[in-house]
Amino acid sequence: MKRKHDHGFPSREAIVAFIRAHPGKIGTREIAREFGLKNADRAELRRILRDLADEGVIAKRGRKIHETAVLPPTVIADITGRDTDGELLAAPTEWDTEQSGPAPKIRIHVPRRLQPGTAAGVGDRALLRIEKADDAEGAPYRGRIIKIIDQARTRVLGIFRKLPGGGGLLVPVDKKQAGRELNIAPSDTAGAEDGDLISVDPIRSRGYGLAAGRVKERLGSLASEKAISLIAIHAHEIPQAFSPSALREAEAAEPATLKGREDWRDLPLVTIDPPDAKDHDDAVHAAPDPDPNNKGGYIVHVAIADVAFYVRPGSALDRDALMRGNSVYFPDRVVPMLPERISNNLCSLVPGEARGALAVRLVIGADGRKRSHSFHRVLMRSAAKLHYAQAQAAIDGRPDDTTGPLLEPILKPLYAAYALVKLARDERDPLDLDLPERKILLKADGTVDRVIVPERLDAHRLIEEFMILANVAAAEMLEKKALPLIYRVHDEPTQEKVYNLQEFLKTLDLPFAKTGALRPSLFNRVLGQVRGEDYEPLVNEVVLRSQAQAEYSAENYGHFGLNLRRYAHFTSPIRRYADLVVHRALIRSLGLGEGALPENETLETLSEVAAQISLTERRAMKAERETADRLIAHFLADRIGATFQGRISGVTRSGLFVKLSDTGADGLIPIRTLGTEYFNYDETRHALVGSRSGAMHRLGDVVDVRLVEAAPVAGALRFELLSEGQSIPRGRKRDGGKALPKSLPGRSPREKVRKARKEKSGKAKAGRSKKGKSWKR
Repeated sequence: MKRKHDHGFPSREAIVAFIRAHPGKIGTREIAREFGLKNADRAELRRILRDLADEGVIAKRGRKIHETAVLPPTVIADITGRDTDGELLAAPTEWDTEQSGPAPKIRIHVPRRLQPGTAAGVGDRALLRIEKADDAEGAPYRGRIIKIIDQARTRVLGIFRKLPGGGGLLVPVDKKQAGRELNIAPSDTAGAEDGDLISVDPIRSRGYGLAAGRVKERLGSLASEKAISLIAIHAHEIPQAFSPSALREAEAAEPATLKGREDWRDLPLVTIDPPDAKDHDDAVHAAPDPDPNNKGGYIVHVAIADVAFYVRPGSALDRDALMRGNSVYFPDRVVPMLPERISNNLCSLVPGEARGALAVRLVIGADGRKRSHSFHRVLMRSAAKLHYAQAQAAIDGRPDDTTGPLLEPILKPLYAAYALVKLARDERDPLDLDLPERKILLKADGTVDRVIVPERLDAHRLIEEFMILANVAAAEMLEKKALPLIYRVHDEPTQEKVYNLQEFLKTLDLPFAKTGALRPSLFNRVLGQVRGEDYEPLVNEVVLRSQAQAEYSAENYGHFGLNLRRYAHFTSPIRRYADLVVHRALIRSLGLGEGALPENETLETLSEVAAQISLTERRAMKAERETADRLIAHFLADRIGATFQGRISGVTRSGLFVKLSDTGADGLIPIRTLGTEYFNYDETRHALVGSRSGAMHRLGDVVDVRLVEAAPVAGALRFELLSEGQSIPRGRKRDGGKALPKSLPGRSPREKVRKARKEKSGKAKAGRSKKGKSWKR
């Protein structure tokens, strides 16, 4: 008998208790089923759930509901201290205090017999398996260490600068420590030479002057090749060297044969990649479907390098790959997930060579929708290696010696199949942000030559859509076989972020009417309205910041940005460990031979893997971004005093961040340098507003700046603002009457003065700066 409230409807307390008992595992449908609610009751249930969410009692993760401040079974946490009994206390590394309140404490249980690699101390970061501990005073969770991810570090990383009298200085590589040099005595240099990247232990010193340090380790020289990326590699402790056992396994590996495989060597698959790609792990082919029941449809083949054949679970190669999590791409080098013999040789789908592959055959209808799919373990031979611009030029009527013979039999069918797939993609209406990516081109000596924005071609979109189709097929197949897998997930924006976006769009007189479920189309509607307007980059940036960050998870809550219910990475196992796990699961589920996912691999163990590789992905993104900043800072270091045009890319209480138009370099304009008046931070407008003049410097504004300081080692730039702030014409009202011009949104001068007085007297509420996270497919 289903439980109901006395009046026939469950109480709020009963609903919350049911959610608490099933954290993250239920949605509206399961709640309605538990309490025997009919369709007519669903609207009232949704209203109650909305009220509970607005009050902060519950939160949604995709379609699943959980009680606010509830942690998942596996969490990455920082060990923050000890309790009065000396037991270690930890807090989750990623926690939104504004939305969920203070981070819950986790008391770490230390068993009598420690497993290797689980001895932790204060300051360490660890992967924990946790459970509720309602009887634990002050710590609602009890945790057990699965793995230490990052040891507490007191050492400082920097560049050694030799002094004439002996000894030297350490110039820190961290932006936050820029300008805080350490003095190194002649006896403490450990033989470091000028320009060496060194690790230093700070020394407690007495009196005044610079703090002191002692060189612990020499890590390389800035005078050597590929020096800039070396800083990020050591700063983020990205593994560079493979273990000897992993290298031995790689060298001993033999090429794949036809044993246990279908022969696809006569199918003219081609690879289409960037011109500087070192490995080629995906190949494609398309042809009209001969089936009369699918008139106008196509069959698309996507073949992916069979990494699972060489990297077996539990092997040395596997351990090294999991530790890396993914390849890291710098402008001057690649730190690969797998040794070169695997990534650039045996698994690279080079033309004319037989290669093992895990392939999917996709049947596409005339409406562009996938009708069916099947997976195959094959031996293939790539017919050609093309780059994006080369393939596009052939389709646009400019074939070369390579693409000319491929145009009719291979390229035109590929583009015809893409035209169908695009129909379904447009109908799905995924999030369509216009965020051009810059690429740094280097000279032979490793310094910056120029920065370009590669043109976005249909060739890029073709490969992207085929890869998305293959990823969806992999997730669907594994769900059908009821096997655990690692999903690529992207949560919908939080209610708070949606509210903040709505308030911001009001200042531009742009509607954001949210009715019913949150969909990417709501954001696309806004983006479509501003296309071609001066403030298009501003709106794109704010919509981006409202989004959650994509991650890996063994629990599926969908991919909001792509508007897909299930999605898993399958197409890049050379450079992503998540794809390798999916390959192994497919091999196991379909009985395709060796290299399958082990039987003891469970949802729980895959949750641990997903948490770890999500962390290594973020580590790689940060390292890549910092290296680009350092390269550009080196490039601009001899141009102090030069003026540049840029766009305000960030607004905080400490000042404005500006991204230069030509190089994409980011730098800070400290708030104290903006002028003689006091500037207030307006969170809703993403702006700093002058308290006297009302002059407004807003996210997305185009400005002229002067470069006043460059710290190449830290990748930091400081600018001086040359442009005047925008002002609001008198007589215009924000609400009602004549609308403000969209290029000059804001309050009337009277409202500005009233607001400035409130803030000066301490009556106004201080805002809070929040930087959104990017989403990736």
